[in-house]
Amino acid sequence: MLTKSKEQRVEVLIDVQNLYYSARNLYQSKVNFREVLKTAVAGRKFIRAFGYVVRTKTGEEKPFFDALSKLGIETRVRDLQEWYGGAKKADWDVGIVIDAIRTSPGLDVIVLVSGDGDFISLVEYLKNQGRRVEVMAFGRSTSAKLKEIADEFIDMDESEKYLLK
Repeated sequence: MLTKSKEQRVEVLIDVQNLYYSARNLYQSKVNFREVLKTAVAGRKFIRAFGYVVRTKTGEEKPFFDALSKLGIETRVRDLQEWYGGAKKADWDVGIVIDAIRTSPGLDVIVLVSGDGDFISLVEYLKNQGRRVEVMAFGRSTSAKLKEIADEFIDMDESEKYLLK
C-alpha cells in the first residue's frame, strides 16, 4: 500500500504544541489547521483527528480549542504542569503513542502531524503492523530520521497555505 487511494481509512494525530512553536519560531505566524487537516486527509475516508493540546491556568486557549473542534479535530487536553522555581512541562508524546497503537487496527493510514524525533519508534512500529504512516510538519524543524522512515513526508515549509495570514 504505497500510494493514496480514496478507500484508505485515515486518522490524523496532531502534536499541536510542536506545530505551534515551529510556526512561531520559523515564521512568526500561526498554523492554519483547516489546511493541515485537508492535506492530511487528501480526499480519503476521514475516520478521526486528534489534536493534542495544553491548557494553562488562565484558560486563554479555550477559543482556539473550540476552533479545532469546529474543524472536526477532537481535542485531547492536558494541563500545563508548573513546578516550584518556574519550570513548566506539558508532554503529550506518550498519549499520542498510546492513541496511535490503540486505534491503528481499524485504519489504513496514520498521519502524524509532528516533527518530533521521539516518534521514530512509533512510526517503525505502525509500519511493521502494515499501516501507511505519513508525517506532516515544517521540514526545517523536523527530525531527519523521522522524515526518512515515514512512508511519505509532507513538508509544510513548501506552502504558505499552512500559515494564517
